[in-house]
Amino acid sequence: MRSTHSGRLLFALLLSSLALAQAPKGGGAAVPLADQTPPDRAQAYYHYSLARAYADLAQFGRGEYAPKAIEEYKKALAFDPESPTLNIGLAELYLQTNRIRDAVTEAQKLIQKDANNLEARKLLGRIYLRSLGDMSSGTQSREILNLAIDQYENIVRLDPKAVDSRILLGRLYLLGKDTTKAEAAFKSALEFQPESEEAVTNLVFMYNEQGQSDKAAKVLDSVVAKARSARLYIALGYTYDQQREYAKAAEAYRKAIELDSDNLDAMRGLAQSLLNAGQTDEALKQYEAIAAEDPQDSQSLLRIAEIQRRRGKFDLAIQALKRAEGASGDSLEVPYQYAQVYAAQGRYDEAITTLQALLDKTERKNGTYMQGEAGNRAIFLGLLGSLYRETGKTDKAVETFRRMLELGDEQAVRGYLQLIDTYREARQWTQASALADEAVQRFPKDRSLLITQAGLDADTGKGARASEILHSLLTPGDDRDNREIQVALAQVNSRLRNWREAEEAAAAAERLSNSPEELQYIAFLLGSIYERQKKFEQAEERFRAVLKNDPDNAATLNYLGYMLADRGVRLDEALAMIKKAVAMEPQNSAYLDSLGWAYYRLGDNVQAEDYLRKAVAKSGNDGTLHDHLAELYQKTGRLKLAATHWERALEEWGKAAASEVDPADIARVQKKLDSAKVKLAKKEKQ
Repeated sequence: MRSTHSGRLLFALLLSSLALAQAPKGGGAAVPLADQTPPDRAQAYYHYSLARAYADLAQFGRGEYAPKAIEEYKKALAFDPESPTLNIGLAELYLQTNRIRDAVTEAQKLIQKDANNLEARKLLGRIYLRSLGDMSSGTQSREILNLAIDQYENIVRLDPKAVDSRILLGRLYLLGKDTTKAEAAFKSALEFQPESEEAVTNLVFMYNEQGQSDKAAKVLDSVVAKARSARLYIALGYTYDQQREYAKAAEAYRKAIELDSDNLDAMRGLAQSLLNAGQTDEALKQYEAIAAEDPQDSQSLLRIAEIQRRRGKFDLAIQALKRAEGASGDSLEVPYQYAQVYAAQGRYDEAITTLQALLDKTERKNGTYMQGEAGNRAIFLGLLGSLYRETGKTDKAVETFRRMLELGDEQAVRGYLQLIDTYREARQWTQASALADEAVQRFPKDRSLLITQAGLDADTGKGARASEILHSLLTPGDDRDNREIQVALAQVNSRLRNWREAEEAAAAAERLSNSPEELQYIAFLLGSIYERQKKFEQAEERFRAVLKNDPDNAATLNYLGYMLADRGVRLDEALAMIKKAVAMEPQNSAYLDSLGWAYYRLGDNVQAEDYLRKAVAKSGNDGTLHDHLAELYQKTGRLKLAATHWERALEEWGKAAASEVDPADIARVQKKLDSAKVKLAKKEKQ
């Protein structure tokens, strides 16, 4: 690099020496005669050469030469005022020395003289682009954007085959949110240069950002495989990711890596696709390879921490976070992930303190937040409220979630959903219903709120209204939205024990599902519907289909393991499944109960009691947990404790939604409680 700079500097000095040799004798600056009308190009060239020499010196760190360069350009223009080279050169020098106003003035003078001066328009375009990059959003920035668009529209008019200018114009249109013109600009670039990677990738990016990944895929498919570069394969991988076709995405990223083995963007894309597809082991290997190649890649370290947390490897997650902490500087995600790990470990006080510190750090005194800032605060408040809810602090949870309602419409919807769920878990049905009505009144077209309201109606005996709400949301021909509604119909009908309708809706949702992720969820949903009907073979088939593609799916491991244990079938396998689920989510009361129940079925009463008591301690409002603990106490001869927990089971079931309780369970527990009371009364008389 040093030799190149030296060569250019020597060349500039050589030009200066040649010019000096041709300079007029007598010293002093050359001045044109007052009556001289024709340009004196020899004199102009002399001063131009000096200007270039001084400009090169200024460019290589000798800033004191910049004014001299400008002075020499002006002298050259005095001898040849109409020279395009000199006028553009002076304007360029103004730009290089940050005299932006002067650069704009010079360029505009040229355009006033000749509206088709391409070089002047290119210079103005570059100036506006540079100014645009230095400015924040607002009215002034919009004005600069419009000026830049105007110049590049003229540049394309004057030089129609300038593909780079067309692509840049398309990007400017995108910045101005004019996707119609942006699309036209990118397509016109491809007409002139069909093999242009820039045009293809920009058009694909635009389609993906618009959610039109099918169009993006079509553009990429038009590029023959042998002509695809690593960059285009990365774009193809991203497009498949948007379509949730993670296997195809992973294959595209692998092809990119084949073409460019050191391409970290391709490796990151592959790792994320594998993670999205539930292939956590393979994803972890990729992220570790990236981190080894680039130890400062904090995002890969954060993904490693996330994977290790999901797998229940909390010490390894903390190790990854410590490395990310050193690489990411003042990142908000690092402490947020620390809070998630602390919560998973049951270190709730530390998690809450960490989240409160994040909220304090990101708080604005005026209460006004940019969209990204509001999104971050909603995430922090969401986890904090969930921790309060999980630890039985309903009032604090409600207070926390209510803070989300003022963060903008999108965050307000999320806040309402969390509030409704909080009241629902606390069995405060009146408050939950009132809040759902309030939310729908405020956001009458929000599908997630309407679906939640329908679910709440099903819980509170308003099954007809629930069905009416959901059927009103079905849209002819809109498969993506209809899938969501069919899933909701399956869930609501399952709660209402309308089994045929539940199965039909789930089957309809399955037909509308495309990605492995979507199909896995439907398999889980159908498994739960079959299990509730005691169609155990069909349920097991569905659950195993989920685990075949996602062996670390904790919810499925727990559900299938509990189903087997409850029936006393393949108990060792059931125990192994539930243990794996508990390792991933050791604070989950349902999983702890399942593990205790599996030990109970195996006859290990010590282990059974340990886990069943932990489950009840964490979730005392679940009647099933009390019933299981009561069974253990009865089996081990502690009838009084058994009666106490059967009473509590009936009490909690009495508060629960009808959809959550099997009437047969209530009858069975009531019979056991009555029998226990009789036996206890006889003992007292003896």
